[in-house]
Amino acid sequence: MTDLILLWHRRDIRITDHLGLADAQNITPKVVGVFCLDSTILERDDLAPARLHYLIGCLQDLQTSYQQAGSQLLIIQGNPTELIPQIADRLKAQAVYWHNDVEPYAQERDRLVKNTLEKSGITVKTFWDQLLHAPSEIFSGTGNPYTVYTPFWHNWSSQIKPSPVNSLPKNKSLLGLNSTELKLLKNNIIDLPTADQLGFPWSQPLIMQPGEAAAQANLNLFTKKFINQYETNRDIPSIDGTSKLSAALKFGVLSIRSIWAETNKLLKSAGNEQARKSIITWQKELAWREFYQHALYNFPSLATGPYRPLWQDFPWSNNRSLFQAWCEGKTGYPIIDAAMRQLNTIGWMHNRCRMIVASFLTKDLIINWQWGEKYFMQKLIDGDLAANNGGWQWSASSGMDPKPLRIFNPASQATKFDPAGSYIRQWVPELKNIETANLLTGKISPLERQIAGYSQPIVDHNQQQKHFKLLYQEQKLNYNITSD
Repeated sequence: MTDLILLWHRRDIRITDHLGLADAQNITPKVVGVFCLDSTILERDDLAPARLHYLIGCLQDLQTSYQQAGSQLLIIQGNPTELIPQIADRLKAQAVYWHNDVEPYAQERDRLVKNTLEKSGITVKTFWDQLLHAPSEIFSGTGNPYTVYTPFWHNWSSQIKPSPVNSLPKNKSLLGLNSTELKLLKNNIIDLPTADQLGFPWSQPLIMQPGEAAAQANLNLFTKKFINQYETNRDIPSIDGTSKLSAALKFGVLSIRSIWAETNKLLKSAGNEQARKSIITWQKELAWREFYQHALYNFPSLATGPYRPLWQDFPWSNNRSLFQAWCEGKTGYPIIDAAMRQLNTIGWMHNRCRMIVASFLTKDLIINWQWGEKYFMQKLIDGDLAANNGGWQWSASSGMDPKPLRIFNPASQATKFDPAGSYIRQWVPELKNIETANLLTGKISPLERQIAGYSQPIVDHNQQQKHFKLLYQEQKLNYNITSD
């Protein structure tokens, strides 16, 4: 009887350049995938419909890949701490493999599954696959985790990066479960449901197409057409100048090792200094992703609160009507409203705009960053706890950032990054006939706003900026007194 290894997929929805599969198929040809639609995650109130639709599409693609390789991807739904050990036991699996995660919930879940499996005599083997360097590999000179990006980048970028692995050589195929084994699981495995069937309807086309082939095509398009101008174009929301790979990276549809290897090939063939700078700038963005993941792993309390103690009890105003106006893109600030409408319509927002709207929520509306963090997770196709939390805490000045206070002016941000007003006009079409200078600064007369059916500004930026700074100084003073 051929030994069986179960490969538990989570954030590695592919079979190409896959550490777990590469190791497993060297031990036995009988490797079967399993994915659990985790009831705890499905019942959360911050699961975006677009994100689930993307995931389901990727799982459909992964099922096809397993079938073509001669095996199966089993779909189960419920509590993985019960179901994974149960299935492994019924199939008399030799081992269960999975890839590690940085999120606190995932780590606790995996600990419980590991304990149950090992008590049953089933081997557990795990790998760091979603990162180029595991959190245990990158520390400061004092042996502590990094809390500032720049020194992290200097260390991280100097380390030798792992190469892609050939997880399923062309001359090899897998073995799946036979009919007898499948009958043992008839009460466990299900057909892959649609996101609509799971209660998450989404009627818009997905901005990022699911599956390995689609993600690879996106990478190819970006590296051939856009990456050489990335440094210049990445901050312009009206230009399609970013990679659109964030969802693929979130779910591991593409391997980070393969992506990094591609950037190094591009560096070697870069035709000019501008292209070289652009490629390195994109590499730095990939490093930001790892910085935030390392931060969440080393400081799990980030998932539930601010990194800086000063912000633990900051006196947020938390006005719900202002928050609702921000959510709906009805603040009266064109660049803010354009960005929020983009998010609500397509489930994605340009990164520069994410920073602008986050600053506005926290520094102009004086609303707790966690409200915005949650709203983003409820909408984003690429919503990722580490990246989303890191970005929001950066904008709120509560996170790992050497600059303690940063306030974006919506007018100057719009003028600098949407100079022709193209992005604003796309998402706030009622303002398409407003003179560009006024569109960018928001200096639109009350009559023009009324005729266009556009909101009056819900707050005054200059007044709110002063108010926020005053609150911050008072909080800082109180914190220093308490700390003493």
